[in-house]
Amino acid sequence: MTMPHTLDAAALATLFTEARSQNGWTDAPVSDDLLKQVYDLARMGPTSANCSPARFVFVRSAEGKQRLAPALSSGNLEKTLAAPVCVIVAWDTAFYDQLPTLFPHADARAWFTGSAEVAHETAFRNGTLQAAYLLLAARSLGLDAGPMSGFDKAKVDAAFFAGTTWTANFLINLGHGDPAKVFGRLPRLAFDEACQLA
Repeated sequence: MTMPHTLDAAALATLFTEARSQNGWTDAPVSDDLLKQVYDLARMGPTSANCSPARFVFVRSAEGKQRLAPALSSGNLEKTLAAPVCVIVAWDTAFYDQLPTLFPHADARAWFTGSAEVAHETAFRNGTLQAAYLLLAARSLGLDAGPMSGFDKAKVDAAFFAGTTWTANFLINLGHGDPAKVFGRLPRLAFDEACQLA
């Protein structure tokens, strides 16, 4: 018997068990409308006090790729230039300015303006969480994803975020993966290796 609100095996395979980090891409396009659908789904995931600090730049033009290329490591350059879209996952260091709208139940902005450390930790943690939602949203809407480090953060910030309060976290290539370029499935830690019951 299936529990209420439990996804079926096919959905779990799409999101987790058969999902792979992609290293190569077909030339199938990804429309701006689909990217908007991905974001509209991802933005519904919960964050603490609905703070929603993540910001996303969907780099898909030749000009955008030229701006991004100098920041990429040699191992990530070719596959990123070949991907239909590379998402710069960023977070807004002044995310709290949106809290009067996003969390009107209290003066939540004041929780963060007094401590740069608390603001940084909250924004980085919740922005990374939102990026995971984006990755799962993309998979659920038929896209493949390849999350990456391997880039020069300072160069990305200079090229895309100069004069703003946004700063880069990591990158996610999006598109339709080429099965011939996927590495073999790597092991994962067992429950007893990674978890404790307290």
